Amino acid sequence: MELKATTVGGYLRELPADRRVAMARVCSMIRRSARGVRESMRYGLAFYELHGPLFALESTEKSMTLFVAEPSVIESIKDSVKGVISERSAIRFDDLNRIPLDLLERIVRDSVAARRERVKTSSAPTQKELLVLWKISEEEAKAPPPIVRIPMGKEEEEQTEENAVVREEPEEKPTEILRAPTFKDPAMTATSSPKNPALKKEPVKSVIRRRAPRKKAATTETATKTKRTKKES
Repeated sequence: MELKATTVGGYLRELPADRRVAMARVCSMIRRSARGVRESMRYGLAFYELHGPLFALESTEKSMTLFVAEPSVIESIKDSVKGVISERSAIRFDDLNRIPLDLLERIVRDSVAARRERVKTSSAPTQKELLVLWKISEEEAKAPPPIVRIPMGKEEEEQTEENAVVREEPEEKPTEILRAPTFKDPAMTATSSPKNPALKKEPVKSVIRRRAPRKKAATTETATKTKRTKKES
């Protein structure tokens, strides 16, 4: 089993909805009922320590198991509680929808009281001793090593960032329709004037013919008749 979460909160977020709700209720109850406990995640198990490991909570696909570090508490309830595993000092709950929180709270409080009495007279059991009692391999219960980031050179960091970039396929651009450019020739428009001043058309002057006055015409005709008369005479 590969460990991903390093905290109980992170582990709960990775669980399916039904297992997450059931385990979150038990974890919250342990923190509330055993004041001062330390919570940690060790390879799939939620550990709770008070003068040494006191509980371990395991969530599987169809059940939940609470390991108790004080065997005397388990011995006192083994005949009245269903799911007790005396040889492992644990209680297994097969129905995640019906977790008896009131019973678990009593077990937690009795375990805290037994641990405090034991500390007065002798030392608390070590983690190694409890793993043997709970039949859990020590390798699986080890805390995950911390993630240490080794600083790299500037060139290596840039290369790493380039490798981490996800290359996206270029988006298809819409096909552009090429159209012939339209040119507006000033010479082709009636309103525009040609750029070359030599091509400017001079304005057409209208010729007005004036008629001679009628008096003058009559005088000329009289003079002509007088000349004819003189020649005849």
